[in-house]
Amino acid sequence: MLEHGGNLRDAARLYGRDDWVDLSTGINPHGYPAPVLPADAWHRLPEPDPQLGTAACAYYGAPALLPVAGTQAAIQALPRLRAPSRVTVSHPSYAEHAHAWAQHGHVLRLAAYAELDAAVETSDVVVVVNPNNPTGATIAPERLLAWAARLGARGGWLVVDEAFGDTDPALSVAAHAGQPGLIVLRSVGKFFGLAGLRLGFVGADGVTLQALADLLGPWAVSGPAQTVALQALRDTDWQQATFERLHASGRRMRTLLDTHAIRAAGTPLFQWWAEAQPEAFHTHMARHGIWCRLFRGAGRGIRVGLPASEAGWQRLEQALQAWSSR
Repeated sequence: MLEHGGNLRDAARLYGRDDWVDLSTGINPHGYPAPVLPADAWHRLPEPDPQLGTAACAYYGAPALLPVAGTQAAIQALPRLRAPSRVTVSHPSYAEHAHAWAQHGHVLRLAAYAELDAAVETSDVVVVVNPNNPTGATIAPERLLAWAARLGARGGWLVVDEAFGDTDPALSVAAHAGQPGLIVLRSVGKFFGLAGLRLGFVGADGVTLQALADLLGPWAVSGPAQTVALQALRDTDWQQATFERLHASGRRMRTLLDTHAIRAAGTPLFQWWAEAQPEAFHTHMARHGIWCRLFRGAGRGIRVGLPASEAGWQRLEQALQAWSSR
């Protein structure tokens, strides 16, 4: 199993604290306030609620969407819908994509973002995270749609993971997800801060969505998840306030890092940089009770999310000051 953020039990085991400021994920620390659930959300088998699909299509601007138990469920299932194929996955990016495609007989290649255009000609499937996790790199939607058309013309796929796309809607290609060759993944966990719901959506042509639904089987999304998400997707006032708050927090984070000579890039939800001493930085922050995300290997660097409180911001600033003045 791959390493991910949010692993505070590991942090406590390694460093023995219980007062962590968790910056190891890119999840909104001020998540949507879940409503009190009706009894039938718990008691009934969770048949798909058509209202949820309608609300999701309105929010994401997509023609059709399949609810899934988090985008992770789709990431693991999509490789099983194709015969062995030539697959290129953007790198560095969310590691579960490459891991999943490597499990089912596909020929896997990792490619930097600058190499993806050329990779379209020699691949059956290209997987792109946009905006990228962890680096924040982006690709213009016009370019993505051109790649999808080229791949779709010969039965291929462009899979676009837009899990962090809520804070930059202009990047999304979800509105075009009905065209052959384009598959779009969206997550309720990041912007809405509801990672525990395990809910995401897949946009694609009807044949692909039906094949994915058949593979995932009945009751793929819990009743409580559907109920909470339906309210969140309809709550435009909360969405607008959260959009503005996250952008303000993202600007604050970039300014804070810049003050300490850290040149980072990312999204309003997280910042990433190629740290020269990533292990030392990670250890230093952990000893100050700040749990950030360490990336090893080819994508060596550090990613930090947003603190949940003003006290968390202050502790982060103190830890950064200690690092820059060491």
